[in-house]
Amino acid sequence: MSDHLKEIPPAARLLGREIISVDPQSGEVTLRFMARAEFANRHGTVQGGMLAAMLDSATGNAVMARLPSHLTAVTARLDTQFLKPAALGPITATARLIHQDERAAEVQAELTDSEGWVVATARAELRVRERKTS
Repeated sequence: MSDHLKEIPPAARLLGREIISVDPQSGEVTLRFMARAEFANRHGTVQGGMLAAMLDSATGNAVMARLPSHLTAVTARLDTQFLKPAALGPITATARLIHQDERAAEVQAELTDSEGWVVATARAELRVRERKTS
């Protein structure tokens, strides 16, 4: 796993993100998130914005898996479809790189609940940039 995937940003920590697998050749990643009670909407299911954040994290990781450490990727567009209410608890994300060049990438991802049902999907466009050093 590349070093920049080992970094755990605060948002990833909030989402309970765990990297399950990374294939840098294909650009496919599998992540697990833990939807806590604080993620619930008025219906007791995971609020859509939290699902979108999980999809954003997954699509970013798919691109980051193939980038050298001096580059990073930022989301320019995230088109999300919510297919089924997502229960609190573990949620698995699978993201696959569709296209990548030196300036941009396109990724698709899906979230599945603990029973294996797809609850949301997304297609993301990301821009590849030089990593800023502090």
